[in-house]
Amino acid sequence: MNLPEKFTEKMRGLLGEEYEAFLKSYEEGRNFGLRVNTAKISPEEFQKIAPFHLKRIPWVKNGFYYEEQDRPARHPFYYAGLYYLQEPSAMSPASRLEIERGDKVLDLCAAPGGKATELGAKLRGEGLLVANDISASRARALLKNVEIFGIPNAFLINEVPAKIADQFEEFFDKILVDAPCSGEGMFRKDPDVAKVWSQEKSLECSRIQKDIILSAARMLAPGGTMLYSTCTFSPEENEEVIQHLLDSRSDFSLIPMEMYEGFSDGRPEWISGGSEELKKCVRIWPHKMSGEGHFMALLKKEGVPGKRSIPARKGMAVTKADRKILDDFFKNVTRPLDLETVEIRKDQVYQVTRLLGDRKGITFLRNGLYLGEMKKGRFEPSQSLAMALKKEEYDSVIDLHFDDPRTEKYLRGETIETDDIESARKNGWQLVCVDGYPLGWGKLVNGTLKNKYHAGWRMK
Repeated sequence: MNLPEKFTEKMRGLLGEEYEAFLKSYEEGRNFGLRVNTAKISPEEFQKIAPFHLKRIPWVKNGFYYEEQDRPARHPFYYAGLYYLQEPSAMSPASRLEIERGDKVLDLCAAPGGKATELGAKLRGEGLLVANDISASRARALLKNVEIFGIPNAFLINEVPAKIADQFEEFFDKILVDAPCSGEGMFRKDPDVAKVWSQEKSLECSRIQKDIILSAARMLAPGGTMLYSTCTFSPEENEEVIQHLLDSRSDFSLIPMEMYEGFSDGRPEWISGGSEELKKCVRIWPHKMSGEGHFMALLKKEGVPGKRSIPARKGMAVTKADRKILDDFFKNVTRPLDLETVEIRKDQVYQVTRLLGDRKGITFLRNGLYLGEMKKGRFEPSQSLAMALKKEEYDSVIDLHFDDPRTEKYLRGETIETDDIESARKNGWQLVCVDGYPLGWGKLVNGTLKNKYHAGWRMK
């Protein structure tokens, strides 16, 4: 491929004798990866049921290489949220940020959702995931991916980092900052990125990244950890940004992270005033590993974690009539519905998280789980509710095999016949599954399933 001349000159100067091996890596094909949604299925079970050519990614426990001809984006399991398609090196940051149930977690630059979905899966429905992107259009893509993964405890926002920091001072236990960057590490995966690269863009990214990481530092609770990452080789966007944080905040320090034999140390000698601590950063090089270029730094904020009081969030009262309608539907759901966390806004029903308190002035796309809509005295369940449920949590299920022609018909939004399905005897709402994993809803009327699959998610 054609690499920018100034980029190759820069890399030759940085890498020295390694440069030829680095350059030769661009002659090799890109790697294709998928990451299993462990909130729905284990990697071992996924290997048993997936009809793909899978090979484990050795440094990511739930990551797999696949072959291009597998076309996993066209498989029903993709629509069931069993995995996310992600470049192998890009899986590394979320895998190195240790998440515990109950954590309050922030993904500050989250779209399109590759890292946010992994963080949310690790939470197992407990604690809180706040996922943000400054771009409204990218934030909508983030919302779809979080909902496909069935993450019920997410607050999805569309704000600049400084404004979020004003509302969430020392709030989060864990923060991931996958900063917007010049994308040098993705040239092989996406040659169009190379066409718009410039050294000036890299320097501008560095200035933005320094502001972002300082905003993130304000939001990390004492004793919390933060992982900074980029998909670029530029020292100005990597070691220099980390050194800027360390110089600005004496309460932050770098800590080692779980290593893999192909990971390389950070390079303090590539920046002015770089401390030896920067060697604790990790660089991923395409000539050393089967993945694209990436950079990671894991940081800890000094102090002892403590319980912080969160102002009670004022709920919106559910009327007796609405309560009866909701009770009538949720009597068929074994997962308990806490009406104290339910809000109805303009006939749309949400189960919100209690961990946020009141956050006025923040632009958000979703707070918690969108359950469905009130329509003329009845409740219609949402696509996001279907994705958050397990097969055994709803009492009327139509379960199709992945190669049953009706599975694809359903995903295309078509009506399907169910006369031969023993469980499809009860008219009304049905949770449609593929091999035991929910896809969405349908309404059964005398052997015919009226399709309620989300129109915007349909297979083309």
